[in-house]
Amino acid sequence: MHPQSVPDAMFHTRVRNDALGGPNPFEWKQLTSEDVFAGKRIVLFGVPGAFTPACSESHLPGYEQHYDAFRDLGIDAVLCVSVNDAFVMHQWALSRQVEKVTMLPDGNGEFTRKMGMLVDRSSNGMGLRSWRYAMYVNDRVIEQVFSEPGFKDNPPGVPLDVSGAETMLEYLRGLSAAA
Repeated sequence: MHPQSVPDAMFHTRVRNDALGGPNPFEWKQLTSEDVFAGKRIVLFGVPGAFTPACSESHLPGYEQHYDAFRDLGIDAVLCVSVNDAFVMHQWALSRQVEKVTMLPDGNGEFTRKMGMLVDRSSNGMGLRSWRYAMYVNDRVIEQVFSEPGFKDNPPGVPLDVSGAETMLEYLRGLSAAA
C-alpha cells in the first residue's frame, strides 16, 4: 500500500495586514495544501463545527493546552479544520482564547470531502460537515489518522474518544521513543 498524501485543496483564509488600517485590517489569502503541508510536520484535527459543545469545550482546548508538547516533539503546526468560513473560525478562536492552534477554514468543504470525512448533518440543520478525526502529516504524507468510530450521515452525535490531543501525543511520543 502506498502512503496517502493530503489532497490538493484551496483554503480561503484571512490574514492581518496592519497597512489596511481601520477596524478590520484583514485581507483574503488563499492557501493550497502545498502551502500548508509541504516540508512540515503537522498535526491536524477535524471538527464538526465551530461553537459546537464538544468541539468548543474539549477538542479545540485540548490541542491548545498541549500545543507546546507537540512543538517539543518536532511538530511545526497544529491545525484545526472545520467546514466553516474564515470569519467564523476567527471568532471561534477569539471566543475560546485560542492563540497557538492555527484555525484552518474549509468553508466549501473541499479538503474535508477529498479526505473522505464529509458527512451530512442536515438532520441537525448543519448541512455538510466534517467527521471528527485527527491526523499526523509529514511533508504532505498522512502517517496516522485517528477517526472517531461510527462514521455515518446524520449521527445522533459524534464521539470524542480517539481524536483528542492526548491520543495524538501518545502516538507521537511512541514514534519519538522508537527513533
